[in-house]
Amino acid sequence: MRTNTKASRKEDAAKLITGFRGVVLFLFLISGVINVLALTGSFYMLQIYDRALAAGSVPTLVALSVIAIGLYLFQGVFDVIRSQVLVRVGARLDKKIAPLAHSVAIDMPRFGFSTAESLERGRDVDTVRGFLGSQAPIALFDLPWIPIYLAFVYLLHPFLGGLTLAGAVVLSVLTLVTELMTRRLNAATLKAVITRSAIADSNARNADILKAMGFAHRAVERFNIANDEHLVLQTRTNDITGTFGAIARVLRMLLQSALLGLGAYLTIKGELSAGAIIACSVASSRALAPIDLAIANWKGVVAARSAMKRLRETVVALAGAKPPMPLPAPVSSLKVERITIAAPASGRVLLSEVGFELKAGDGLGVIGPSGGGKTTLVRALTGVWPVLRGSVRLDDAELGQWSDQELGRWTGFLPQEVALLDATIGENIARFEESPDPRAIVAAARGAGVHEMIVRLPEGYMTQIGPQGTSLSAGQRQRIGLARALYNDPFLIVLDEPNSNLDGEGEAALTQAILGVRRRGGIVIVVAHRPSALAAVDLVAVVQAGRLAAFGPKDEIISSVNGAVSEPAAARRTQMRVPA
Repeated sequence: MRTNTKASRKEDAAKLITGFRGVVLFLFLISGVINVLALTGSFYMLQIYDRALAAGSVPTLVALSVIAIGLYLFQGVFDVIRSQVLVRVGARLDKKIAPLAHSVAIDMPRFGFSTAESLERGRDVDTVRGFLGSQAPIALFDLPWIPIYLAFVYLLHPFLGGLTLAGAVVLSVLTLVTELMTRRLNAATLKAVITRSAIADSNARNADILKAMGFAHRAVERFNIANDEHLVLQTRTNDITGTFGAIARVLRMLLQSALLGLGAYLTIKGELSAGAIIACSVASSRALAPIDLAIANWKGVVAARSAMKRLRETVVALAGAKPPMPLPAPVSSLKVERITIAAPASGRVLLSEVGFELKAGDGLGVIGPSGGGKTTLVRALTGVWPVLRGSVRLDDAELGQWSDQELGRWTGFLPQEVALLDATIGENIARFEESPDPRAIVAAARGAGVHEMIVRLPEGYMTQIGPQGTSLSAGQRQRIGLARALYNDPFLIVLDEPNSNLDGEGEAALTQAILGVRRRGGIVIVVAHRPSALAAVDLVAVVQAGRLAAFGPKDEIISSVNGAVSEPAAARRTQMRVPA
């Protein structure tokens, strides 16, 4: 089984580079052509010194120069083609992976990851695309062709070939040492970047509180601490890559000088021609250039490799979820079968053994103390958090048997913190549906009692909400969020504290909206602290200490809860009348 799982994961990861293998082979071959043409300079110098100058022939010099210019032009054309292909490969990879990465980024917060960690998936795509557009991949494609130059130098003289080979080995060892010393630092630097970004994001989202309560300077100091840690790690990484890069450049210059000196010695001894000295210098420089370039860009290589690894994990994670078979629209029931829910981030159980059943037309009010598990229940009913044990069923089908798109079609949700996207009011109500029916948008707005408020705005339904909905009041955002939940008449509607920002008119509209859903045969679940939100429901559930304490008709449950509360209060009043 494990072997099959590993093989399946490899296949899923291989999908990431499907269609790119041919391009990689093309780049490898064209790199070979470029590196062969790069010997032009060495052959040119060899022929100039050993033939043209020796013969004193101007026509030979002109002919050699024309041939060299032609070969250089060919090399330049192939180099341009290689660079442009790499840039387009990066763009193609971005187009293929960016939507997948963003899908995972949307999912990650509900499993306990921070926003910064989620957005890092998108930055991974940018990292890989930027890497492919840099000089680093060119160095990597040139590395396998170094033996061409080594062979050429060896043919000039074995001693020169041996010295060049020794230099290539030393520089390769420096590359390996750079890799080993920066691997852990790069991982730590990434964590520091995520921490810093998470703090910055939190500070930006809570700017009003920081300003109003006067502790913005402490928030900045908290950011500075995280930023300082990031800078320390970044500096250490750059120091290592910069130091080894400088060492590599110095060694390369020493090697070239040593080759010139050795070549001169061999020429004096009569074992080498003068042209061969220059040809050796040019060829050896070209042989060692890819290693030098790789060391200089090694930070980008490591970053791109780490990003690619995370993107493979992203593809594997998405490939593991098989699309379910489409099911008919739910019309009859919601069954909650002894569900247990744990917080994704910590694994702590927040809700245990909760079960009840609702029929079409039912309205359920969920009450209980803060921290008792009401919002956790909402997250389970809407599929935001996975169920640890038990199941949530619409018409006997578990939520996992529905695709996200289909489940969203039959579900309406209004969270405590209403999040409207930076777009028009109409687009938000229609859930960004392609070519939505304007009549359905207006019907949802009327159902939420917000149509008149919207059309009074200068641009009506085309009004831009702005970042985080700041152009609207909290009450307006809540009522537009309710309209979004009602859009297209979903079967199940879950409202978490839907009246927290509403005035009397808004609460009346909310009551009518709930009644409207029940009349058309939908199911409404309302989590509330204020009793006015329960006016249109017929059932009540009490959730406290992570368990379902009571469930039944509204009047019975409310009266029993009020009785349980009033008895201790009466006892306290009696105790107060007892004389000392």
